[in-house]
Amino acid sequence: MDAWWPRRRGLSCQRGIGVYRFLSAALTVAWSKNGLVMLRCVNLNPPLLAHLDNDLLVHLDRDLLVVDKPAGWLTVPGRGADKADCLAARVVAIWPDALVVHRLDMATSGLVLFGRGAGMQRALSMAFEARSVHKRYVAVVAGCMTQACGEIDLPLSADWPNRPRQIVDPLDGKPSLTHWRVLARDHQAGTTRLQLTPVTGRTHQLRVHLAAIGHPILGDALYAPADWAAAAPRLLLHAEVLALQRPAAGLSADQATGLPGRQALHFESAAAF
Repeated sequence: MDAWWPRRRGLSCQRGIGVYRFLSAALTVAWSKNGLVMLRCVNLNPPLLAHLDNDLLVHLDRDLLVVDKPAGWLTVPGRGADKADCLAARVVAIWPDALVVHRLDMATSGLVLFGRGAGMQRALSMAFEARSVHKRYVAVVAGCMTQACGEIDLPLSADWPNRPRQIVDPLDGKPSLTHWRVLARDHQAGTTRLQLTPVTGRTHQLRVHLAAIGHPILGDALYAPADWAAAAPRLLLHAEVLALQRPAAGLSADQATGLPGRQALHFESAAAF
């Protein structure tokens, strides 16, 4: 039934994560090498799901849309009816062809990209996999960092007994690289404002990397010591920049590279902190 149901509904299935709207429900599916895996189906009946403030829409065109996710919102549905309300459900309620390309943590705010239609979502997902999408974050961390810039190269893996936590794992972790640059230091508060550029995109990468070098992000309930977790009303991490070439749907990132007329896309969102 997992593979049959989407086809009968006329839904396209592709590698990656997608939220599909049909009738009064949304189906979140993932495409793996072994076939289609149905993750969950959630009810979209509550009127709340149709609401998306206009100021959250950063960009909209025939191929894609970019939305500024508030902190505290899920990107895609979680487990249980109480976690049905999410950014993807609200977007799909307005633009039924919008498909999620990537996720932000619930506690993180900032730019989220949606492809319009299965072909464009696939092309955008491939651009992320090829690391041809530039992502930049801003964060406020504990301590006054002495150097102006640097990188954190620490392998990460899931802390299975304590999910969703991730850990630095020198033996079995996946390679994970983050570049950082100091934007400002607040010596009175004992904090540093950083610009962060993740080269890889591991779960909680920025949060774990910064905690591992002794500079956890303020408001991080998972990785910061209690005093720094309580130092801000939210996680002070914001996805402020997305930059990419407009993809040619149906072509791989390598095939599309250098095609004439490809438009450079650049989106920015200022952090509220």
